[in-house]
Amino acid sequence: MAGTVLPTTMDVPTKAVETAINPPKDLDAGALFVLKSEGSWLHCGYHLTTSIVAPVLLSLPFAMGLLGWVCGVVWLALAALVTFYSYNLLSLVLEHHAKLGHRYLRFRDMATHILGPGWGRYFVGPLQFGICYGAVIVCSLLGGQSLKFIYLLYKPNGSMQLYQFFVMFGVLMLFLAQMPSFHSLRHINLLSLILCLTYSACAAAGSIQIGSTSKAPPKDYSLSDDGANRLLGVFNGISIIATTYASGIIPEIQATIAPPVTGKMFKGLCICYTVIIITYFGVGISGYWAFGNGAQGSILSNFMAGDKPLLPSWFLLMINVFTLTQLAAVTLIYLQPTNEVLEGFFADPKRDQFSVRNTVPRLIFRSLTVVIGTTIAAMLPFFGDIMALFGAFGCIPLDFILPMIFYNVSFKPSKKSLVFWINTTIAVVSSALAVVGAVSSVRQMVLDAKTYRLFVNM
Repeated sequence: MAGTVLPTTMDVPTKAVETAINPPKDLDAGALFVLKSEGSWLHCGYHLTTSIVAPVLLSLPFAMGLLGWVCGVVWLALAALVTFYSYNLLSLVLEHHAKLGHRYLRFRDMATHILGPGWGRYFVGPLQFGICYGAVIVCSLLGGQSLKFIYLLYKPNGSMQLYQFFVMFGVLMLFLAQMPSFHSLRHINLLSLILCLTYSACAAAGSIQIGSTSKAPPKDYSLSDDGANRLLGVFNGISIIATTYASGIIPEIQATIAPPVTGKMFKGLCICYTVIIITYFGVGISGYWAFGNGAQGSILSNFMAGDKPLLPSWFLLMINVFTLTQLAAVTLIYLQPTNEVLEGFFADPKRDQFSVRNTVPRLIFRSLTVVIGTTIAAMLPFFGDIMALFGAFGCIPLDFILPMIFYNVSFKPSKKSLVFWINTTIAVVSSALAVVGAVSSVRQMVLDAKTYRLFVNM
């Protein structure tokens, strides 16, 4: 029966024919200037890859250490399948509404139309804004830490403090943040795609090199003997892997595609997930094989034995430069929702984007956004723990739950159909995962609380 077939681009029913030009009416300045619909499916693939494949993937060996070989590999594969399915559903819903004459460029607009005004204004909008700006802060945090690592690599007894490296990264972002639109990031995001492949290959090669020599620590793949710690560790590992697949800005990325949009997002997702399979499985499996449950929060930390590097200094420098450069691209892509909101408030859509009237507010408010994010990162270098809690409550609803609800509400599949029950099951299980992930994150914050101090030099 037709109701039991999983959705594809070709199966989406339509009541109107999508034309080459079907623009939304009365666009505000945020949508008009930041979310320009001028890109191809290739550009879409670059944006998707940068929004998902980030240096956080270097934590995958640590997550696998909490799960073990079988559960770790199975969940890594299952999370890939579920998120690909989820993002494709979201794309199909957007394509469906575009064909009906309503092309939604933002997550909150989509939620408003499908679920009601309150969902867009009071739930999806604030949630997405908080997650994206939180990601900007985390990227600033990681960028500063990467700069400090490079500094200490060549000056082990250096006296510079961590907050000074945050400032350096912030200065770089002050310039890059002035990129006018999401579409204008396409070349930067192509470079980001290349960089993530490169540093992932380096991380995997470094793990295999260390794991094959006498420098390797004893390999221990056992899980915790304590039942409670073991269970919470498993949930923490599941949550970490789920968060590494998160995006939160799928509608905004699809908004950059020039109409007609049908099928283009699917091609972009294929590019993105090809990169994901190469990088996630390469880093996760090689890192866990080399270091077992001794894998640290970032596999790069395992490349050091105290102050002594286990690999050549030039190799460690190269990996950190690659990750640092890609962090700048990831920061830029997660600044776009903030830029869109600010331009919607302060820019005039009736004036040229580069007129003085629009350029001055853009320069001021984008700079303030970077300064505030950098300051928070410097003040709270433990913000990653806080972000893990936000990720459980934010990334999982946006990427695992809402796409299922949007599809079921928009297409109304039969309650006897396979697709209805797949979507419902994913939404229910993901809701439980969000709650458990939040509990696990709070526990980690309690354990780390003794290290929390403002401007601490971690």
